[in-house]
Amino acid sequence: MRFPTSVVAALSAAALFAACGGDDEPTGGGGGSAPAAEEGPQINAKVADPASAQNARGEITYCIGGSLDGHRQVIRDFNRESDVTARLIALPESADEQRQQQIQRLRAKSTDCDVVAMDVIWTAEYASQGWLLDLTQAINQRRQEFIPSTLASATYQDKVWGAPVNSNAGFLYYRTDAVDQAPRTWQEVYEQAAQEDGVVYQGARYEGLTVNFLELLYSAGGRVLNEEGTESTIDSQQARDVLSFMRQGIENGASNRAVTTYMEEEARRNFESERSTFMRNWPYAYDLANEAGLRGKFEIATFPAFGQGQGAGVLGGYNLAINGATDNPGGALAFVQYYSGQDAQKTLMTEAALPATLTATYEDPEVQEAIPFAEDLREAITQAQPRPVSPVYPQISQAIYENVHDALTGKTPPDQAITQMNEQITQALATF
Repeated sequence: MRFPTSVVAALSAAALFAACGGDDEPTGGGGGSAPAAEEGPQINAKVADPASAQNARGEITYCIGGSLDGHRQVIRDFNRESDVTARLIALPESADEQRQQQIQRLRAKSTDCDVVAMDVIWTAEYASQGWLLDLTQAINQRRQEFIPSTLASATYQDKVWGAPVNSNAGFLYYRTDAVDQAPRTWQEVYEQAAQEDGVVYQGARYEGLTVNFLELLYSAGGRVLNEEGTESTIDSQQARDVLSFMRQGIENGASNRAVTTYMEEEARRNFESERSTFMRNWPYAYDLANEAGLRGKFEIATFPAFGQGQGAGVLGGYNLAINGATDNPGGALAFVQYYSGQDAQKTLMTEAALPATLTATYEDPEVQEAIPFAEDLREAITQAQPRPVSPVYPQISQAIYENVHDALTGKTPPDQAITQMNEQITQALATF
């Protein structure tokens, strides 16, 4: 089934957003369905009263960046059905610029943005500064509606700071003219890749490589941080095994050395040109591969296991958070609840192909018609885990992708790379 051009574009934007931290879309420290309460300074935050959303009135502003496909329609629907009027403020396309502009406003206690679209990796940073309203009570009233992994991405110090509205998780793509079925383990993927045309993934020195490494690490049972989020646990046998495995994949030809320069698009073009048998990528690549002439020649699968572990993805996407300085907390909460509700989630998924965070959305016939792999996508998101929930996540990620890249390119032995990674993460944690 072909997606409308706008849907393909939305999937593409979502993938790039996820690679930056939100494609895309993840438990504290990298494991489990919900993080334990992290230690650290207690956050003095106001609590959003669920009752305040009832009969709310007035105006609120919503700040979001990137593609606005689907979002404008949701805002129109909300304004038509609510006594609250929402006004959209478009932020830049770049995730880094979005974050900078949001932080400037939040730090200054500006009321320019009553509600912000918060990349999943910004949760701990924003919450730890006391910039957000505590949404725990409001979300707990409807917790069972959400795919559990998506709520984990909005949780810090055992409180919920955002309503999940868009998620994402990767797939294993494979050419059916080369292999009969999806391998059960990453070891089988690489073994078959070495015999066929290889496996491509996001191996460049950036956030996407962190995600790719964590997908294998989580499956192997490894973690980045302890349950409290206060100590690095990356220096483990699981991490050493995974990184050695990835390096060996380049040495034995399962992955071409050029993969260390690939982001999403380079991997996609390589796969579409039938120069690789397997590809790790986001859902956006599905219809583009069909359009490129691979229709009927490939399939997708949720991620296989690493060894004896369980398959694991890494969440992208974003959550809606409420500015702690808002003058209209009831109106902001009414907007957040609507945006994360079934009607809005359906609109975002059918019109913009933004993966929903509600289980029920994937059961809707119109959603299944618009997204032919909706069930696979729900399974992938359910299987996925958050990136480490920490106020210093950017430094943690940089320590991961720089050292993994050095190991993949042969600059640093895998064991040494893990040791250095651990030291740098420890240093980052000490700054907060």
